[in-house]
Amino acid sequence: MPSARYDRLDALRGAAIVWMTVYHFCFDLNHFRWIRQDFYADPVWTWQRTAIVSLFLFCAGLSQAVAHAQGQSWPRFWRRWGQIAACALLVTIGSWYMFPRSYIFFGVLHGIAAMLLVVRLTAGWGRGLWLAGAAAIGLWALAPMAHAAWPSLEFLNRGPFHWLGLISRKPVTEDYVPVFPWLGVMWWGMAAGQWLLARRPALLQGRLMAPGAGALAWMGRWSLTWYMLHQPVLIGVLTVVAALVR
Repeated sequence: MPSARYDRLDALRGAAIVWMTVYHFCFDLNHFRWIRQDFYADPVWTWQRTAIVSLFLFCAGLSQAVAHAQGQSWPRFWRRWGQIAACALLVTIGSWYMFPRSYIFFGVLHGIAAMLLVVRLTAGWGRGLWLAGAAAIGLWALAPMAHAAWPSLEFLNRGPFHWLGLISRKPVTEDYVPVFPWLGVMWWGMAAGQWLLARRPALLQGRLMAPGAGALAWMGRWSLTWYMLHQPVLIGVLTVVAALVR
């Protein structure tokens, strides 16, 4: 029988957590100069980051589809949203301490907080969510050409408008997940979730079969806590190791 929880969705989110943790561990090794990699330009790393963020946001959309189907109340939504927004603020403060010249002002948690509001309010769009997602991604893809054609759009490259993502050059920051194009990924997650719940609910809620999937599901249920703790733990451990091997 299917679990009362959406274990397969939790496990998918857990897989994203594992991938992100491995990626950040490699990033930290590079930060401590134990490996030499270009995380800002090498496609091996930039494409991994894109895939990890895409998987996280797609899962967030899937989760909102489940919450909407279960009739999640606005007070419960706001409690979860407040946790995410508070954690986003902590990320900004912590990153400013480590990277004062490239701190995170609109990273993945900031983006999720903003996009959750939009996705929640548009949950009733049904099949229109697929089109909306394509439009969000397409608008972002067309932004550089629009900048070239209309120089007056330069204001979108300035700080107050960075959160939109309609830019012709990326701002200097360690993590950047603006509304466009990423809202499109979350909208597609919501659309996919609604389709699955209506036609193939077992794909989300069915019994876990793969070895280790239970551990992934557990991690997926605690994704925000893991996200907030994994980097301080990794950096702390590597700092101690670096001090011991000097």
